[in-house]
Amino acid sequence: MNIPQFSAIALPGIPLVVPGDDIASLIIASLKQADLALQSYDVLVVSSKIISKAEGRLVRLAGVSPSSQAVELAARTGKDPRIVQLVLDESRLVSRVARGVLVTEHRLGFVSANAGIDQSNVEDSADQVLLLPADPDAAADALRARLMAFAGCELAVIISDTHGRPFRYGNVGVAIGVSGMVAVTDLRGQKDLFGRELLITQQGYADLVASAAHLLCGEADEGRPVVLIRGLDYPVGDGKAAHINRPADKDLYR
Repeated sequence: MNIPQFSAIALPGIPLVVPGDDIASLIIASLKQADLALQSYDVLVVSSKIISKAEGRLVRLAGVSPSSQAVELAARTGKDPRIVQLVLDESRLVSRVARGVLVTEHRLGFVSANAGIDQSNVEDSADQVLLLPADPDAAADALRARLMAFAGCELAVIISDTHGRPFRYGNVGVAIGVSGMVAVTDLRGQKDLFGRELLITQQGYADLVASAAHLLCGEADEGRPVVLIRGLDYPVGDGKAAHINRPADKDLYR
């Protein structure tokens, strides 16, 4: 059996991104610095933070006027009412509220804390927060198109973020934007080691890839927002991160 050699490489030299930066050009420059050439069926996992920064998704808190709902939720959670207002603006509905906790259904369809709004690795974070990209699936498509035009080969791109999980400690990497691979693989109908047919097994494939990359890119001061994954026999397809979201009518906890 020819087993592919899996590798993951954090690309070097990605600078601090500012609004208007061209992420594709930064990645290409980093590849050249590392003397790396993209190969067919490579996967690039890109932190949502640098996509958001390039899109100018930074918001000054001084310009935010909280609503009465934001003020009420801020009192219950102990959070800044201006940040709570931004969470509400980025959300479809509020799922859970407790001291220090505000979990919502994001406008993109997933459930997360604080609608993914973050102050870590943001300059002037005392008065500035970073929203998630406006459309991560579209951002992944655009970045993939640019990189494929440069490299002349088939690639996949994942825009990653970190989410906590109900009932378990610790954040893990997840895919909030996907291009060039199937996001969820359906293993139903396949056989296990003993010939039993799998009846319900589906695999959050893009989330698994994102989480593997997060072992390298980290969440603190590592400064490694782009990871190249090679040797992964991923399912090529027109997957989207939106395909990963479980509808409310199929969710036993909502």
